[in-house]
Amino acid sequence: MSTHSALTDPEYSTPGQSKGLFSLIRQRYLLSLLLRKGTATRYYGSALGWVWSYVKPGAQFLMYYLVIGVILGADRGIYLFPIYLFSGIVAVNLFSEVLRNTTSALIDNKSLIKKIYMPRELFPVAAVGVGFIHFLPQALLLLVVALIFGWTIGWLQVVGFLVGVVLILTFALGLGLFFGAINVAFRDAKNIVDIILMFSTWASPVLYSWSMVAERAPDWLYHIYMVNPMTSAVELFHDAFWLPLSPNAARPEELFTNVLISFGIAIFTLVIGQLVFRKMEGSFAQRL
Repeated sequence: MSTHSALTDPEYSTPGQSKGLFSLIRQRYLLSLLLRKGTATRYYGSALGWVWSYVKPGAQFLMYYLVIGVILGADRGIYLFPIYLFSGIVAVNLFSEVLRNTTSALIDNKSLIKKIYMPRELFPVAAVGVGFIHFLPQALLLLVVALIFGWTIGWLQVVGFLVGVVLILTFALGLGLFFGAINVAFRDAKNIVDIILMFSTWASPVLYSWSMVAERAPDWLYHIYMVNPMTSAVELFHDAFWLPLSPNAARPEELFTNVLISFGIAIFTLVIGQLVFRKMEGSFAQRL
């Protein structure tokens, strides 16, 4: 094919040009390879392997339950506090896993980025997929525990769980695109993400009830707290797994409205993250 015909061919595109996240539709094979690589190398060289995906959240739950629930007495007034606590931990762990993976995705794949061109968004999106795959054992463990306590499946619970997962992934990807791009130029971004993750467990109703915030916080702070995407996601997980076992428990008022606003915030974060990512991606190879 001549140079002129290549340039006028509608299938031809100049290397280095990308349509952002939309370009990944045509790169499904490369995305699947990165997903398999990230999944296969996660526990490479480990004797227990995937067993750690069950052990680590279980140990985390036990620590919080004994210290926060038993010693500090946070379980008082919250029926079936173990289910309430574990539902929130699983949601926050998904957010933490995805945000941490996406922030470091470019650095972790610098050898590929420096050698060949492919849409740079492939790396954080693959990191989201890897985080979701490693979230599934925790979700399965939560499901088994809930079933032991008498939980029965219903379509509303399934919808609530799926909406919560999508909300977390959208919000975490937006933040991951933003901080991942910044992290290439300034490694301080990873430390900022670590601070965000340190607060994430406490900034949503995981270790305590949302009603405690409603009773003690000013109205303006309470409303900001309730539209935080992680607060909405945690409450959706509670609705899916804990509320059916505790029918007399109070739900947050206007939860549906809060979820819609949270989705708006998550999508806005995704747009900003994509814009910053595309603005900086031209210098990724040189900076890495």
